[in-house]
Amino acid sequence: MNKQLLTTGFLFLSIFGFSQDTLTISKSDLKQKVSEKNLQIKIADKNYQSAKADYRQSNALFLPNINVSYTGIVTTNPLMAFGSKLNQEILTQSDFNPALLNDPKTTQNFATKIEIQQPLLNVDGIFGRQAAKAKMEAFQLQTQRTQEYLELEVSKAYMQLQLAYKAVSVLEKAESTAKANLKLVDNYFKQGLLQKTDVLNVQVRVNDISNQLQYAKSNVQNASDYLAFLLNEDIQGKTFKPSEELENTIKVEAINTQLSENRKDIQALDKSSEAYKKMMVMSKMNFLPRLNAFGSYELYDSQFLGTAAKGYLVGAQLSWNVFDGYKSFGKYDKAKADFQKASFETEQYKKQSQLEVSKTNRQLKDAENKVGLLQMAFEQSQEAYRIRQNRFTQGLEKTTDLLTAETQMIQKELEHLQAVFEYNFTQQYLQFLTQ
Repeated sequence: MNKQLLTTGFLFLSIFGFSQDTLTISKSDLKQKVSEKNLQIKIADKNYQSAKADYRQSNALFLPNINVSYTGIVTTNPLMAFGSKLNQEILTQSDFNPALLNDPKTTQNFATKIEIQQPLLNVDGIFGRQAAKAKMEAFQLQTQRTQEYLELEVSKAYMQLQLAYKAVSVLEKAESTAKANLKLVDNYFKQGLLQKTDVLNVQVRVNDISNQLQYAKSNVQNASDYLAFLLNEDIQGKTFKPSEELENTIKVEAINTQLSENRKDIQALDKSSEAYKKMMVMSKMNFLPRLNAFGSYELYDSQFLGTAAKGYLVGAQLSWNVFDGYKSFGKYDKAKADFQKASFETEQYKKQSQLEVSKTNRQLKDAENKVGLLQMAFEQSQEAYRIRQNRFTQGLEKTTDLLTAETQMIQKELEHLQAVFEYNFTQQYLQFLTQ
């Protein structure tokens, strides 16, 4: 009774341990997980937030700049002492005594000052703000494109995981078949119907399949680790397992093969070029004058926190940098070159993208053709192996012929599954390029 309980306990622990080590995940879970956890998306979003903060800084073009200061001084400086008393409105006739003017007593002054600067007309700043806005929108579009790319990459990783598990399943079945053949050949050898070399050849084949199976299991872990990396999840000592198996058939769908101008990365490049154009115009507007208003309200006293004397100042300034040693000319030339470079890069990227669309479309057709041919080859290899196995049991086929047929059947099945994976991914990649 105790032995039965102990065996049951070990069985329970084994099942529990396996369930803890294998995490089942569905394809529908991936989109939300990658959006929330992927580090590359978070980095792209922070780039957008940084550009948004730059744009927010441009609000200073319209809003006032307000400063408040409180200053306390003690001085015997003639000019400062006289000015402090004047601001405090406590000058008397005796303060004009030359002896006191030249050698004043220790004077203290406490000043509260509120300063306001209000931009009125800064044409260059207007275009700088437009450039910052275009840059912010470019980063926003790029973040959206990054998310679309990561969704594609996660889908690819999930299909790779499916393929890895399918390869393990095929090789496990192949290993079982090879061991059955080894047992059959070994019985024939004991009956004197086959030679020792036949047994050794089948044994080598069993070892070869076992080695392939071990590599396939390692590929499962590699695919699982990469998927965990994309999802930014720690699965140390654990393995993802797809809830859906890899299909061995494909679905042919008609896909638009024209490059869309609404693609997020292309829109981002257009916005980037627009930002460079606004920067160029901003550099040109540096040659125009600027108009700004300013004002201050001041409180003075000889006592700390006192407000005995008050005064204000209001004014406007029109400034024009007529010549700065060709510095402004140099900035304009640089901004113009940057804008032209951005325009050329955008044009080049669009042409490269159209080339990639055309190339991927041809690859999709080739992949479709490859799947059809390999499916036919796999079915033919299955039939060939069945025939050779039947003839072998009747003593009409050599062991090497049986092993060759078995090897070919497994190889064609794995190649067919790989071709299905390539078609499905190429189809999704083409949709990504044209969306």
